[in-house]
Amino acid sequence: MTTSILSMFKKKKPSKSETPKDELDFYLHRYDSYETYKETQIFYNKKKLQKIWADKATLDRVKNIVRESFQHDRFRGICHGSRNGFEQNYLVEDKAFDVFGTDISPTANQFDRSVEWDFHDEREEWRNTFDFIYSNSLDQGWNPRQALTTWLNQIHSDGLVIIEHTDAHGPSEAGAKDPFGVKPNVMPYVFADWFGHQVSTSFEIAKKDNMDMQAWLFVLKRNVTVVV
Repeated sequence: MTTSILSMFKKKKPSKSETPKDELDFYLHRYDSYETYKETQIFYNKKKLQKIWADKATLDRVKNIVRESFQHDRFRGICHGSRNGFEQNYLVEDKAFDVFGTDISPTANQFDRSVEWDFHDEREEWRNTFDFIYSNSLDQGWNPRQALTTWLNQIHSDGLVIIEHTDAHGPSEAGAKDPFGVKPNVMPYVFADWFGHQVSTSFEIAKKDNMDMQAWLFVLKRNVTVVV
């Protein structure tokens, strides 16, 4: 019997003998309740409201991946965890893209093409609908496997889930603010552990244009009717 990656690293209580986070491949912070998680995310959303993680170069890569994957010339998508809406509003400058964003914070209601929504949660009218999902915020998931399962079931049978991931999304940076951390080169193993043959994965790496950091774009495709 194999051991889940999650069970290897999650711990109910920290101890003096616990492995330092910067020596881990995977880390997931635990909250005492969902309410604590949501309150924490809203607090940091408001604190960082004018900050932008996404960059145009990486979003152009997202557009290229989407364009190369479909024969049609109009693309529907969601940017999950988009805070102030930079991602979707940059993408829709290209008239081929019809995109909106989500954020758990009510501040989402201040921004164009943004919807207040917890990205872990299913929404029936979004199932099997979109050409692509993009997010650089999987690290903000209290249950990243559940979030990613939801996203995979929001794309249609030929759709893509595109995850932006960097060294800053690793275990050493994880905690109450960003609960999920995994080293980029470990991500394919995490996806395999979570989904097995239900999902196929590819990736590409290039530097961001707004900071000195490599951005990995993981492209996930659904191989089954419903991911569980």
